[in-house]
Amino acid sequence: MMTAIIETSGLTRSYGDICALKPLDLCVPEGEWLTVMGHSGSGKSTLLNLLGGLDRPSGGSITVRGTDLATLSEDGLARFRRDCVGIIFQQHHLIPYLTALENVMMSQYFHSVPDEAEARHALERVGLGHRLKNRPGELSGGEQQRVCIARAIINSPRLLLGDEPTGNLDHKSTTMVMELLRELRDEDRFSIVMVTHNQEVAAWGDRTIHMDDGCLVREERTKGC
Repeated sequence: MMTAIIETSGLTRSYGDICALKPLDLCVPEGEWLTVMGHSGSGKSTLLNLLGGLDRPSGGSITVRGTDLATLSEDGLARFRRDCVGIIFQQHHLIPYLTALENVMMSQYFHSVPDEAEARHALERVGLGHRLKNRPGELSGGEQQRVCIARAIINSPRLLLGDEPTGNLDHKSTTMVMELLRELRDEDRFSIVMVTHNQEVAAWGDRTIHMDDGCLVREERTKGC
């Protein structure tokens, strides 16, 4: 039996009278690429924020790599995000006055000690070894997203979360980013949970769950392109 990296039981999240996530039981095996789909307000981003320790559940349990996130203090959640999770957002959130290399090194700063050689290697892995000294404004949208991927993997996370990471990219750049993520996942054997509206993007994963009104309504195996 495969080891689970994520397990939730009766997981819920409410904001006042609004129930954004209804009781959810979910298991994600180590190494799986799980895609989460659903219309706006379906609960998928709420789920992603809970998995990343960016928000706290209202009820139920959420365990990542054997740690119940509900039991962690704010400092404990910060350490969890630092040590276990890499996050790629739709908006790049790169610091505009820093170079690509410096942006990646900033992620190391919060984890341990910045290492220029390691940051350079991460950028080389995503095909940006020739763009180390360029600032975000000098990079294309696809290149900026690859910097974000390098930043997300620099600390060797076991769980990579993606919140519409290709939402602002054209088809060619989307395909390049997805191919890169698959290559990195196969090399490093981390797990991926990715939120997307794009059915073609979802097809790159191993399994897709569909959410509606805060509930998991169905799931399906995908071919992984």
